[in-house]
Amino acid sequence: MADGKLSIALKQQRPIPLDIAFECRVGEVLALVGPSGSGKTTILRAIAGLCRPERGSVSINGQVWFDSARNIHLPPHRRRVGLVFQNYALFPHMTALQNIVAALGHRAQAERIERARQLLALVNLDGLDGRKPSELSGGQQQRVAVARALAREPEVLLLDEPFAAVDKKTRRILYAELSELRRSLGMPVIFVTHDFDEAARLADTMCLIHHGKLLQIGAPREVLARPASALAARVIDSRNLFKGKVIRHEGDRTWLDWNGRPVEAMRQDSFPPSAAVSWVIPATQVIISRTDGDAPRITSNLFAATIRDLAHLSESVAVTVVVDGSDAPRLSMTLPAHYARRKGLQPGTDITVALVPDGVHLMPPE
Repeated sequence: MADGKLSIALKQQRPIPLDIAFECRVGEVLALVGPSGSGKTTILRAIAGLCRPERGSVSINGQVWFDSARNIHLPPHRRRVGLVFQNYALFPHMTALQNIVAALGHRAQAERIERARQLLALVNLDGLDGRKPSELSGGQQQRVAVARALAREPEVLLLDEPFAAVDKKTRRILYAELSELRRSLGMPVIFVTHDFDEAARLADTMCLIHHGKLLQIGAPREVLARPASALAARVIDSRNLFKGKVIRHEGDRTWLDWNGRPVEAMRQDSFPPSAAVSWVIPATQVIISRTDGDAPRITSNLFAATIRDLAHLSESVAVTVVVDGSDAPRLSMTLPAHYARRKGLQPGTDITVALVPDGVHLMPPE
């Protein structure tokens, strides 16, 4: 491969505003994440040639697929793109094998059936080649759609909400299969999702998009733990977003004033003393420091609080607490379900919460 990457720069005002640029390298999985209507699917369609942006460029491995300045716009059939739609878009009257054969028109007819069977085996569908889509589960239909996309021998694989139509158990299986499949693909993979956990599980890189603009790009866990702005924090649904003021920097720490409460954070020199800031802490970095005689796990950022709500999940409990003080701020945290049961935690329970200093992340003020 030439330069081994897909490069995208897109700008338009209508029908969905876009002002975005990023790259995805061979072997990389990149997730486009953001609210509905933010332009994620439009980006996929622009890469595939299904829509023509007002300005910008799309190139892969040194080949230009779109360049508005040079009036280049290759039609979809001239772009080696594998595209999997959210509803899979399989031909209902064809078998799984026939659906894949239909995408192998570029191969000699004598090769098509054998190659289609190879692709079915690649996606773990051996023995199901004679079934029609109506005879396949949602997860099996998704696998057929991926196999059909790969039949075109694409240079890039695009997945539009590929796991939205299957149940949670099937989704976990497909996650594992995609993680395994990516090792043999040797191409950029871009997928659209609303699910931040899904992006963190599958992607090497996350593009956080809002109203067609790129708010932040980076490793998923970095984006989720350290949003670049208060807007980015809201888009990723950070519950623990607050305002504060820098008091001082001392050693490897920065101290904040949180409405009269001192908060210790890791040192962040880009915000000078007296600077107003927004700050955030992930729910996983808010812990119960002590209750019923437990020894404190950390000795700073300790605040008296009262449990307001508990939402029982499968293996954990999402807890909302109200911190003591006239402003009564709310903090969200996640606890193991067994711990909450053992301690008898319930609404109204008085506790002490601790904010892990290394989890406190500062951002520019709004």
